[in-house]
Amino acid sequence: MSCYLQPTEYQTYGLAPDVTDDWITAASSLIDSHCRRASLNPTQYMERLRLVEGSQTARLSHLPLVSVAPATLPLVAIQARYARPRRGQTVYPVQEEVLWAFSLPGAWTTVDPTTVDFVADTGELIFPLSILGLPYNEVQVAYTAGLATMPGAVKCACAQIVKNAQATPGLNVKTAKLDTMWLQYFSGALLDETVQAMLRPWVSVRMG
Repeated sequence: MSCYLQPTEYQTYGLAPDVTDDWITAASSLIDSHCRRASLNPTQYMERLRLVEGSQTARLSHLPLVSVAPATLPLVAIQARYARPRRGQTVYPVQEEVLWAFSLPGAWTTVDPTTVDFVADTGELIFPLSILGLPYNEVQVAYTAGLATMPGAVKCACAQIVKNAQATPGLNVKTAKLDTMWLQYFSGALLDETVQAMLRPWVSVRMG
């Protein structure tokens, strides 16, 4: 489970030293929910995306892309589906005969991740053309994304959520275990505009 503040950092970010870990765990869970992702820590995701006709690019939802040792690339595995040629597309007669003879249009093929260019900060993928010149129209990508080092903005947001919760009537109570689902009822007050602004760079947006 994600936990974006360590006990040694509580006072640094303005929390009382006697704050219990369940406050931090609950606040971290709210951050993940707001950012629409499993965790801000490096995590593996799987996405299936359509490619716009005439384009060999796609954009992943969770950012930034990051590799996890021993891997050297954030792209783990990729499959792509060959597009069916349409009138006006540049597929020569001989190529077209080969494509249909091997039932390639509409079929899935494995793509070597090392042949795909990517931009880590934007999640953009640029796919190469196949040897036979037939483009792809859909891809399935397994990749890792997240923050290798947790930035101060996320830690500040986590601390601020705890402060907001402790100042909210009905939540400022002594408890042995906080229920995250209970905090969801107060998410509008706990994740105020300041917190949302801190987290905005890491909110995932479905692009394809």
